[in-house]
Amino acid sequence: MNFSLTEEHLMIQEAARDFAQTALLPGVIERDHKQEFPDELVKKMGALGFMGIMVDPKYGGSGMDAISYVIVMEELSKIDASASVIVSVNNSLVCYGLEAFGNEAQKQKYLTKLATGEFVGAFCLSEPEAGSDATSQATTAEDKGDHYVINGTKNWITSGGRADVYLVIAQTDRAKGHRGINAFIVEKGTAGFHIGPKEDKLGIRGSDTHTLQFNDVIVPKENRIGADGFGFKFAMKTLSGGRIGIAAQALGIATGAYELSLKYSKERKAFGTEICNHQAIAFKLADMYTDISAARMMVMKAAWDKDQGNNYDMSSAMAKLYASKVAMEHTVEAVQIHGGNGFVKDYHVERLMRDAKITQIYEGTSEIQKIVISRGVLKG
Repeated sequence: MNFSLTEEHLMIQEAARDFAQTALLPGVIERDHKQEFPDELVKKMGALGFMGIMVDPKYGGSGMDAISYVIVMEELSKIDASASVIVSVNNSLVCYGLEAFGNEAQKQKYLTKLATGEFVGAFCLSEPEAGSDATSQATTAEDKGDHYVINGTKNWITSGGRADVYLVIAQTDRAKGHRGINAFIVEKGTAGFHIGPKEDKLGIRGSDTHTLQFNDVIVPKENRIGADGFGFKFAMKTLSGGRIGIAAQALGIATGAYELSLKYSKERKAFGTEICNHQAIAFKLADMYTDISAARMMVMKAAWDKDQGNNYDMSSAMAKLYASKVAMEHTVEAVQIHGGNGFVKDYHVERLMRDAKITQIYEGTSEIQKIVISRGVLKG
């Protein structure tokens, strides 16, 4: 097996790294403090092709593979996980969902703008009582012949306040169970669609997270994605790809914390020498490097599976489960290595630690990933 990146992948990596260092880094602490959505930076990421990395160029995308996508996600996440989660949702859930399952008219109307960053997309599955359980949707979409009427509440919606296009999962026929669920495209500004206050979050504070209310929202029939009853399969297939993006985000957060810790350990002196020369610190760095390397292999394997057309349900769930665990554990270690300096904002690692926690929660908690993995194991 060849574990080396291609020349094209290395070029993509360099472009993403340069953007992260020169554009994302300068204001990242302030954006975190103010909970400021990076509007101008999103436009720049669109111009660089990051908002539609895997989308076919005929729809305005970059036409790259999933490996390119996780490379970009890792580099952005080292610096600003708030910016990278906007990229992740737009790519893994919204653009992928429309390109894979939308009709040509939907692609021309919405995907072309989402892939270039002109539009920002949001994926609306989670509910107050349902979380990421697509089978327990309380939001309803009543079939009225030529249109649907949507009522309900969605919460924890990334880019909820800034998105232009929302993919909404709703129950049309409860008697049919998961076969009675549909997915719809809802445009911002539609009558009856209200955006609640922004959530005051522990981490990824620069991203926009809101509760959404749907009160008799009329959605034309042509805005349903796929055949009647396809919504559950749509949600499950898009979430598998979403796990790859979040795994890559967790990997980037962990890598960013490691790189900062390595640099700091070579500069900070204690007991007459740089702290990297003390075994207690050197062993922490060794553990960080080992675990991050293992996580990277798992993330790359999931992306490779997707590129090869293999089933990637298990590999994406395993990558997300492990990479998020590594991110949480080693951002804590990064704060420890920095000592008192790690507890203040100027050194970045406290923010990375706060950002890491969400990677164990969204796109399904660790327990949900274990359900996906165990089902695959038991199926043989």
